[in-house]
Amino acid sequence: MLLVEAQAGNRLTTAAANGDLAELKTLLRGKEVHPDTANEFGKTALQVMMFGNCSVARELLKHGASANVQDGLGISPAHDAARTGFVDTLRVLVEYGASVNTADSFGALPVHIAVSEGHVEVVRFLAPRSDLRQTDKRGESALDRARASNHPGIVEILERQLESDQNSSQQRSNSTINM
Repeated sequence: MLLVEAQAGNRLTTAAANGDLAELKTLLRGKEVHPDTANEFGKTALQVMMFGNCSVARELLKHGASANVQDGLGISPAHDAARTGFVDTLRVLVEYGASVNTADSFGALPVHIAVSEGHVEVVRFLAPRSDLRQTDKRGESALDRARASNHPGIVEILERQLESDQNSSQQRSNSTINM
């Protein structure tokens, strides 16, 4: 990596981490730096951004940042938004193509992370979009984690979604048979 590129990546990631939208816009609009330019630690602006600031996420994504960038542990911005509980940022990520069904190196989807952290609204958003049958490397589904963490509200959300998924699957199967 060129020194100039690393410096540009540092400026961009610092602006994103600080929620400095004005600096971010200056760097991106002037085409001074690509939105996926990594800093000296190999992280992109989307990976280090202030997750409670949807405007930062939207600006980066609007300028072509990869919504599915992963670090060395397979953690994506969707995982980070789920971990921190910022459902509005997660919505923006999904709007720009972030996958909620890509596992990290531990086999966890963002929904697994949101369940572990007890973020009810994030789980409510992710449940209909996630493969709730996916298990992590310990063999636990999101529902298993919710039960183990004693999150009754989250258990209810996940059970309801799994039931809905099963009913939809049966209806599709029945309509195929009747054709």
